[in-house]
Amino acid sequence: MELAMFPLESALLPDQELPLRIFEPRYGALVRHCLDTGDPFGVVLISRGREVGGGEARCDVGVLSRIAECVDHGAGRYSLRCRTGERIRVCAWLPDDPYPRATVTPWPDEPGESVTAAQLVEVEDKVMALFERIADARGVALPDRTQLLGEDPAAEPGQRLYALASRIPIGTADVYAVLSAPSAGERLAALREAVEALAEVVEFQLSE
Repeated sequence: MELAMFPLESALLPDQELPLRIFEPRYGALVRHCLDTGDPFGVVLISRGREVGGGEARCDVGVLSRIAECVDHGAGRYSLRCRTGERIRVCAWLPDDPYPRATVTPWPDEPGESVTAAQLVEVEDKVMALFERIADARGVALPDRTQLLGEDPAAEPGQRLYALASRIPIGTADVYAVLSAPSAGERLAALREAVEALAEVVEFQLSE
């Protein structure tokens, strides 16, 4: 399918809030198109360059996003509250006229090694230990586990891993690694690596 596309300097995961402030003419045209048609737009990470001005290099894995609320400030400026949806993969980039466009396909998880409930709990425990280490160093009390990590017993393991990754302050490259992992098992491995890297950074900072 052909979609309007919004390259960003941050990576987004499925089922996340996405606030946007629009002032560039090309993205004003994108907003008007989506409002007129009800179509979603695609969000992808910029691998090189900036959001403003064009000419950026773009990653090929992203997410659908839909406008939930829109405030029109006039003169082509908008404030948006959007919500991301399913993962997509870009098949081909089209000319940026009048805004970035691409043909995309949905990208559900590919077959692979399954993720067990015990493995999910294991990575959640590591995240909680990290949060507790930070809280102890700062002398503050933590909210409870569910408040910090969320909980959805009905979620598929792959989706639960997305939700967990969205609640951890990992870097953009690690978020993209979680997003672009082909299967749930590979997503688990990517998230484990991200949590371990974050723990090392935290320990280094706390030891100074």
